[in-house]
Amino acid sequence: MSAFSRSLVAVADSVPVRRLVMGTRAGRALAHRFVAGETLDEAIDVARHLNRQGLVVSLDLLGEEVTEPGSVEAAISGYEECLTRMAAEGIAGNISIKLTQLGLAFNQQLTGAGLDRLATAAGELGLSVTIDMEDSGYTDATVGLYEAAQRRHGNLGLALQAYLHRTPADLERLANWGGHIRLCKGAYVEPPDVALQGKHEVDAAFARLLEFLMADEGVMPAVATHDDRLIDLARSRAQRRTEPFEFQMLYGVRPRIQRELAATGHQVRIYIPYGIAWYPYLVRRLAERPANVGFFLRALISR
Repeated sequence: MSAFSRSLVAVADSVPVRRLVMGTRAGRALAHRFVAGETLDEAIDVARHLNRQGLVVSLDLLGEEVTEPGSVEAAISGYEECLTRMAAEGIAGNISIKLTQLGLAFNQQLTGAGLDRLATAAGELGLSVTIDMEDSGYTDATVGLYEAAQRRHGNLGLALQAYLHRTPADLERLANWGGHIRLCKGAYVEPPDVALQGKHEVDAAFARLLEFLMADEGVMPAVATHDDRLIDLARSRAQRRTEPFEFQMLYGVRPRIQRELAATGHQVRIYIPYGIAWYPYLVRRLAERPANVGFFLRALISR
């Protein structure tokens, strides 16, 4: 993450800026570029629309850093409702979850039980669950919980972040358990002893990990990038594969390339976030794509 992006995150996390964005029409308009809406109905509508374009989806009920059991139960129930709706309406997709939304910040045993519950519910409906990777303080526990749940259920996947120094070892370890691995660059502010800092370094790490992932026929690679060079690299390496892989992209980011890839026969899965807890997600999207800051400022000035 660049110095500009780190500074942006720091400013956006301040209370006055958070209130400004969440309380203005411009802020909410920007959020709707990247978030399907605040309700499951809105998310299902977006998913249905994307399915009609030949795209599959991954629905994410936004929320993280939960600190009490009642909120964990609410999140699990919300995801169970999401899975039921997806199956009933024939939505081609799965769900993405964050383990801190299942209580990882205060009770790892509770988190493991919630993960089992969602994996079971998804499995009964013929669906799968992807675990998002959060900041590095949770990486070790997340990897361990994923590995244990994947052994038991076999219908899970995990996001790995290319910029973390530990990721090559994690990828080699977890590839033994099949499932799907979402390889992304990484969107959290991390110190140099934990993560690579420069764009070129991160891109190079992504390319090395992608080589390993695409060469492993026992795992389903999910290549999460909007970078043309890395997309081309994935397409090149896929020519050597006999097993499937897919691209994964964010709702609202480069929709044209999403449709173009799908039209050429590639499976493309669109990550669709929804829910009232959209602000932290929006901040990470702004940090990843600083051009979006200009869009917000123009909208704010003209409101």
